[in-house]
Amino acid sequence: MGRPFVKTFVGEEMTMADQKKPETNIPPQRYGCEILLEKTTLEDTKDKSFPTDARIVTYIFEGKTYIDLTRCRKVVNLFDMYYDKYGPGALQSIDFGYGTVNPKMWGYKPPEKKKKR
Repeated sequence: MGRPFVKTFVGEEMTMADQKKPETNIPPQRYGCEILLEKTTLEDTKDKSFPTDARIVTYIFEGKTYIDLTRCRKVVNLFDMYYDKYGPGALQSIDFGYGTVNPKMWGYKPPEKKKKR
């Protein structure tokens, strides 16, 4: 047992040093997610003008704890995005947001009314 951790993938051996670091520039659209607030404070996420499907995501990156406000159709896609972006062990919690706006109506702009002649 003197060898470092080794995983076998179809005849290949990989040590911990050979594994690549997580990608931090993954676009959220790949997972069907939208980041509303990135690296913000908990007070900013308590704004009621956000949609009800927004989630508060807490994660650790490079020794610091960050908070994002993110919306996604499925929580599993949200988990996958942060797992792939920051690596295993970075994601700490996924909680419900404080928004009260219907997700269908969030960001909706009514069409401009034309002036009658």
